[in-house]
Amino acid sequence: MENQRSLSDPITLRLPSDLLGDIEAIARISGRSRSWVMVRAMKAYLAAEGQEILELDRARQAAAQEGATELDDLLAELDGNLPGNAA
Repeated sequence: MENQRSLSDPITLRLPSDLLGDIEAIARISGRSRSWVMVRAMKAYLAAEGQEILELDRARQAAAQEGATELDDLLAELDGNLPGNAA
């Protein structure tokens, strides 16, 4: 049991009843635990959409370190320089 605790931290998660029902059915059919099914689902999410989010964040951080300007800031600056916007 001590080895299992070193592998992960327990979390509490609220799920919609229909989603939990599907997880329980998949666990029962496959002979696995609900936890196993949920970990597999989370790994699949992290490998796809989650990875994309992490990559975008890394790119955003790299651009900020290189002195890049946010698009909204650039557009606001350009709007302020348009003819007819003089003070």
